[in-house]
Amino acid sequence: MSDAQLDTFDHRILSVLAVDGRISMTALGAQVGLSKTPVTARVKRLEAMGVITGYRAELSAAKLGLDHVAFLEVRLSDTREAALKEFNAAIRKIPQVEACHMIAGGFDYLVKIRTRDIVDYRHVLGEQISRLPYLASTSTYVSMESVRDHGVVSP
Repeated sequence: MSDAQLDTFDHRILSVLAVDGRISMTALGAQVGLSKTPVTARVKRLEAMGVITGYRAELSAAKLGLDHVAFLEVRLSDTREAALKEFNAAIRKIPQVEACHMIAGGFDYLVKIRTRDIVDYRHVLGEQISRLPYLASTSTYVSMESVRDHGVVSP
């Protein structure tokens, strides 16, 4: 899938849907300059192409009592493919892990962990993270404020 397959209307549609995934097709069409039928066909095409992978509700972390965010640098003792696969499978099972990225740099993974508070984070670190396969060391960075936290938007 390349950007060359998307035209100006597609990008406009994606920009609107990224902000309001529940917008009606009529309202979406009005915002991007198309009628309901062609905008609906374009949305279905973007879904079929895998550009739109789903729709979801944005939840309030604060209202759910999950506004403590920590970022964790992870270094592994082994970075061969089998070790990476085993680590990846294990970290996916920890529900408090909101995001995990393999990093090119001075450490191997950057992990975003969301918990109720520092005590809960310490429990996750000590009881779950510390037991991950091939874990050599970690460094924690606690977020004091989220300045921007937004998903992918259409260019």
